[in-house]
Amino acid sequence: METEFTPYWSLLGGVLIGLAATLLMALHGRIAGMTGILSGVLPPPATDWQWRAAFLAGAIVAPMVFVAAGGTIEFAVPVNTLPLIFGGFIVGIGVYFGSGCTSGHGVCGMARLSPRSIAATLVFMLAAFITVYVSRHVIGV
Repeated sequence: METEFTPYWSLLGGVLIGLAATLLMALHGRIAGMTGILSGVLPPPATDWQWRAAFLAGAIVAPMVFVAAGGTIEFAVPVNTLPLIFGGFIVGIGVYFGSGCTSGHGVCGMARLSPRSIAATLVFMLAAFITVYVSRHVIGV
């Protein structure tokens, strides 16, 4: 599977993520970590579940608006369901023991120069590099 290089779309996406994280911090004093936001909506919901639900709805609706406006989203999963479930389970363990998800640490924590977030981001980026290298160059997926 070849990865398409899309610098303009990537830049736009990064700017929108940064803007959303900045507005959430400025207007609500909250970190834009998707795991924390989601956990505040699930039962029993947090007392401030309304903004969390709106944030999640925006994350779901935005790609739909993009496609409706004529954009395309290519998505392929090159593995079977079982490895996908296993990967999700491992990510969940990492989120729990890392005290947050990649969006919380990588976008918001690093912007606040949090040592814990910088360390967490270095670890998950290193794990991602190793995983891609092994899967593409050693295993040959």
